[in-house]
Amino acid sequence: MKITILGSGTSTGVPEIGCTCEVCTSKDPKDSRLRTSVLVETEGKRILLDCGPDFRQQVLHLDFAPLDGVLISHEHYDHVGGLDDLRPFSRFADIPLYADEYTATHLKARMPYCLVEHKYPGVPAISLNVVDASQSFCIAGIEIVPIQVMHGRLPILGYRIGKMAYITDMLTMPEEEYEKLHGLDCLVMNALRIKPHPTHQSLDEALKNVARIQAKQTYFIHMSHHIGLHREVEQSLPSHIHLAYDGLTIEV
Repeated sequence: MKITILGSGTSTGVPEIGCTCEVCTSKDPKDSRLRTSVLVETEGKRILLDCGPDFRQQVLHLDFAPLDGVLISHEHYDHVGGLDDLRPFSRFADIPLYADEYTATHLKARMPYCLVEHKYPGVPAISLNVVDASQSFCIAGIEIVPIQVMHGRLPILGYRIGKMAYITDMLTMPEEEYEKLHGLDCLVMNALRIKPHPTHQSLDEALKNVARIQAKQTYFIHMSHHIGLHREVEQSLPSHIHLAYDGLTIEV
């Protein structure tokens, strides 16, 4: 399995518009963070996790190849704002999109031209599939296990694929969901900043979940400029925990 971090930033991206902090003005490319998105390639299949407004920029340098499915964590713009840019990939075949019922309802309202039965020419050929958080499903023969987490008070989805899991925008996780995360080789999980936040994990909160989940390797995503400089924070972490960065590839 190959995991590519297309974007490791929070909703504003880094640098944040108008900010002159040391992170936003850093010359280190690892301190520049597009909105969060991850590409998983396994068993000859390609699955996209979230499709934010930077998607076009994130994939221009990658090989142009089919997408077998797109998994959406929730309906916030920084996770779905790039769905219209899936249209070149739909030249290969219709692209199945997976989301929970709440997210699916909001996507139909936000992008009706993409999700109606009779589409006009040129729009992305995507089909919307509603996911039950309690039931696994398959994309092109690959098992997907939904993981329900809480984004503040909003239930959203993470996903497990084989021995990797992707969780973003989480503040807390229901007790029963931890059972779905046993035996991971790779955990990709959010850590917004140093100080606590009302709807996202802080770095300390993320580290506590890392200790509980015990994946072999963990990579933090969905980071704001308030997380600090990549180089400094990375050096402070245990050897099996990392700050992800845009373009990072992980082999599992």
